Amino acid sequence: MISLQNLKIGYSSSHRFKQNEPMAVFSDINLDANSRQSIALIGQNGIGKSTLLRTIANLQNAISGKILINNKLITDYKQHELAKIISYVSTNNANLPNLTVSELISLGRFPHTNWIGNLKDADRQIISKSLEVTEIKHLKNKSVNQISDGEKQRVMIARALAQNTDIIILDEPTAFLDLANKHHLSYIINKLSKEENKLVIFSTHDLNIAIKYADTIWLMLPDKIISGSPEDLIIDKKFSLIFKNKNIKFDDFNADFNFDKKIIHQVQLIIDEPKNSPPNKEMELYQYWTIKALERIGYEIKQNAKISVIIKQEENQIVWQTNQNNKIKTHKTITELLENLFIISL
Repeated sequence: MISLQNLKIGYSSSHRFKQNEPMAVFSDINLDANSRQSIALIGQNGIGKSTLLRTIANLQNAISGKILINNKLITDYKQHELAKIISYVSTNNANLPNLTVSELISLGRFPHTNWIGNLKDADRQIISKSLEVTEIKHLKNKSVNQISDGEKQRVMIARALAQNTDIIILDEPTAFLDLANKHHLSYIINKLSKEENKLVIFSTHDLNIAIKYADTIWLMLPDKIISGSPEDLIIDKKFSLIFKNKNIKFDDFNADFNFDKKIIHQVQLIIDEPKNSPPNKEMELYQYWTIKALERIGYEIKQNAKISVIIKQEENQIVWQTNQNNKIKTHKTITELLENLFIISL
């Protein structure tokens, strides 16, 4: 659907001695993308993510190279033809106090209506479906300025969906959203790529979001763009290339970055369960987050350490016990456990 060949992207210089001279921000881009894909574009600030998306959307010209849409050069399309193929949503929220949500979404039908912009029944059906797919049908009669930032982003995606293009490009759609809305919006992006047979390309700084919801990641490094599934990039240890700081490491199992912490203390972790008992998922959850908490404060899990942390079930509650020199203390929360370990370490 999209093929980028030897693409060089950038913008015109504003320097008074080099007026309109192109300034390249990234070169030698060779990427392909097909329908039913959600692609996350990842990279550091200023590396050229927005420039690349705007170039693919034909909102600014490439310096050199080729962009092919359905095996046809993007420069061979007329503007009204491209408006039926590619839709673009910027990171800026809409500020249109005189429009309702439904009216704003209906603007997406402009490339398909006559010059007056009259909507037909088929157009209204597409608008209604866009509201349904993005889960904002309950907002259709509200003013755009009466809804939250997360809802506005879904409205703008619904407008792009109403445009009925095969390709949807989103620049930082989850920027400025709270955690719940980040995941909700990312879920919707992935869903519409599959259910509506779209190619969706979105930029994000949130690596966890990209790994969880994208089918493919375009990882922008200073000298190249690496393309692959999140799982392949993790296995091939590509995400560690993002940061040059040696103290920041990518955790291949938790799919996140961690600072390399110094080991201050050692502790033995004991899971007190009856022998030959079936696996206890709740106990596994307690064990996992206990280890995480201990590592966070600089404790290394080691056999035969002088201090023991025991996780056990007492009556109907799982508790933590510390054992140092046969002095046992019981704690009902990880917070209490860590406070006691801090006292012991003094």
